[in-house]
Order: sequence, then C-alpha cells, then structure tokens
Amino acid sequence: MKMNMNVNIKLPSLDIDTEKYNNYEFKPMDAQLSKVPKEIKLCKKCIMPNTRPRIEFDEEGVCNACRYAEKKFHGGIDWDAREKELKELLDKHRSKDGSFDCLVPGSGGKDSVFVAEELKKYGMHPLLVTWGPFMWAPIGYQNYINWIQAGNDGLVLFQNGILHRKLSRIGFELLGDNFEPFTYGQKAFVFHVALRFKIPLIFYGENGEVEYGGSTKNQNKPYESVEDWQNFYYKGNTFDNLLNEGVKMGILKEEEIENHNFDFYKTPPIEEIKKLGIQMHWFSYYKKWNPLENYSYAQKATGFEAAPERTEGTYNSYCSIDDETDPFHWYLGFIKYGYGRCTREACSEIRSGDMTREEALQLAKKYDAEFPEKAFKGFLEYLDMTEEHFWEVIDRYRLPHIWKKEDGEWKLRHPVWEIEQGKKE
Repeated sequence: MKMNMNVNIKLPSLDIDTEKYNNYEFKPMDAQLSKVPKEIKLCKKCIMPNTRPRIEFDEEGVCNACRYAEKKFHGGIDWDAREKELKELLDKHRSKDGSFDCLVPGSGGKDSVFVAEELKKYGMHPLLVTWGPFMWAPIGYQNYINWIQAGNDGLVLFQNGILHRKLSRIGFELLGDNFEPFTYGQKAFVFHVALRFKIPLIFYGENGEVEYGGSTKNQNKPYESVEDWQNFYYKGNTFDNLLNEGVKMGILKEEEIENHNFDFYKTPPIEEIKKLGIQMHWFSYYKKWNPLENYSYAQKATGFEAAPERTEGTYNSYCSIDDETDPFHWYLGFIKYGYGRCTREACSEIRSGDMTREEALQLAKKYDAEFPEKAFKGFLEYLDMTEEHFWEVIDRYRLPHIWKKEDGEWKLRHPVWEIEQGKKE
C-alpha cells in the first residue's frame, strides 16, 4: 500500500520587517569557520579533509574516525563486554508492567529503525519520539508509517509552521545551515518527553563525533553531557542567541520570543534532568555501527525503502531522505568546508571495507559539487527567499582559502579528488 502525499501545502509570507532587515549588519555566527585550516590535507585512509570541524589527524596522516574504525572493526573493542554493559543497563530500566521504558528519537530512517528494533529484542518497550521535519519528503513519510505499522508506538511533534520557517531562514543566513533549528529540537524535545512521561532512558543512534571524525572526548563513554551540545552541534551558539539576532534582523517579532513558542527547542532545566536521572545513550557504543548494514536491516525489519532516485550530491538514495530541505544542509557544508555529502558517505563505506579509496575519490569527483536543483524551488519558497538572495548568502560562506573566482565562476582551490597530503596551491 503506497501513501498518497499529493497535498497542496500553503506557505504564507514570513512577514519580515524589511526596514530592520535592510539595516542589519550580517556577520556569520558559525564559530567553526575561524578554525578551518589554511593548509588542506586529506586523510591517507579515507578521503576526509582536515577542514571537517574538530577532526584530528595523527602523525601518519590518518584521521581519528579511521583510527576508531580500525578498533571497531578489527578487534580493538570488546563487543561482548559492551553487550554485557547494555544488558545491565536495560535490566535496570525494563518495565515490569509493559509500559514504555525507553525513548528512541528518530524518523523511521534506517538508523532509528535499527536502534528501536534491536531494543525490542532485549524485551524493551520503546516509545518512538519524532521531531517533525521541515517538509516531510514522501518517501520519508512512507518509511515512518512503515515503522509504526511494523508494531511501534510513535509520538510526533509538528512545530508552528511559520515560526519554524523563520528559524530555518535565520539559521541559513547567520550560521550557513538551514537545518540548525531541527538540530536544537531533535536534541531537546526528547528530554521534554522524558520528563513528561518519567522515562529516563534515551537511545540515540551513533556518536557522530567518533564515527565520522570530531571530538574524541566521549570516545569511551556511552553518553555525553548536555553541556557538550553547544560546541559539538550548535556551532558555538545558543538558541537564545539565534532568537535575539532574529529579532534584530526583523525576521522574528519581540512578542514571538516572549511567549512560550520555543520551549521545545530548548533543553529543560538541567536540575530537572539530573533529578530524574535522565541519560541519553548512543547505541553505537554498544553495537558495531555500520550505516550500510543498518539499511539492509531496516529493509527487512520494517520494509524501509530507498528514494526512487539517487539523492543529488551523492551516489546513494537511502541516507537522510526524510526532509525535502535536507539537501541544502549538506550543500552549505560543501560551501563552508570544501567537501560534500558524497565524500562524507563514501568515507563511512571506506572505513567499513565496503568501498575502496579510489572508488570514493571518483564518486566525490562526480557528485560532491552537484547542486540540489530538484529541491531548489521548494527550498526558496520555504524560506520565502529570492534566488538572487540565496546566492548572496551562499557567497558569504566561501572562505578565500577554500574558494577562488575565475572568469566569473567560483571554483574550489583544493577539490577532494585532487588533494595530495601536504600539497599547497
């Protein structure tokens, strides 16, 4: 049975105060940009450049994500001991009356399906918690419904549509990431649910910092502190900073931030989290994480389907396919750091042994710079923005040691597929 998503969605004007907006002095607020290395290097095992925020290369020129993958796949981690830890944790929280005993944030994508279905094998009763996407893609919605129909209970929050669009516009302009409001809510909302239902155990999928290259602070821990979020996921900013700048820009109104419109975007008081003993755990700490295997797992478990066509900017059709605006999160990363979605996804497959480095370089050459043309019109409508202004914002985020302009056309100085270790232009 196929879901019919042929709906006519109304997107009213965002009612921006043009006088404030025209007088606002735009300065990128992404604190990570100032830390992008001037000398661009490529990992000798995968194809990730050192421009990825917080990634580290060792003396042999290998990134920390590859080093972690060596441990993960080749005997450096005692997975039997990790499973024992998992069982002990679940034994403490498993309900005796059949009530919900853990929370799994997710969308019905391959990774959240893997986590929830595995927990059920241990006798747990998870409640699925979904922070609604900006614009649910038809395939994403279908996969979510498949997840529910496979025997799960789900709680979905749809945000105030106008305010969510305004936040996305602010994130796009000031942080170079339209997805930032989603990240705030994705992290915070499940803690609100935990408090409301008094369910202290939360399971996310993977520790992205460890799996893909970033801080190794929590490499040997199953969870992170709430205090880590700001630096790891929020680009060095707080949500209140974003709101206040939004008012100065004329996109948000004072009365909109004075009410409780944005409570679910903000983490509940830390003292309440500590009082209930809420902990968020990465399932990847306990189980060997492999996105490609998660895809196969989800196909069998819930009938998860890939998108009908390859996703623009990469070679596959099964990663991050929930949201119609999702391609621009990845495209902005390409603009800021000089590597694209294809590179990131290919690196995961190199580390798992499912792709060679040479194959990955060829794919990056073919797809990394691909513009998400199919989603462009809808994206402009969602942000209530002209195409001309879109490119003005994009150009703000082109660092001069990443980009150069030749004959009126922007070009990467150091394309991933051309970089040699230590090479300078």
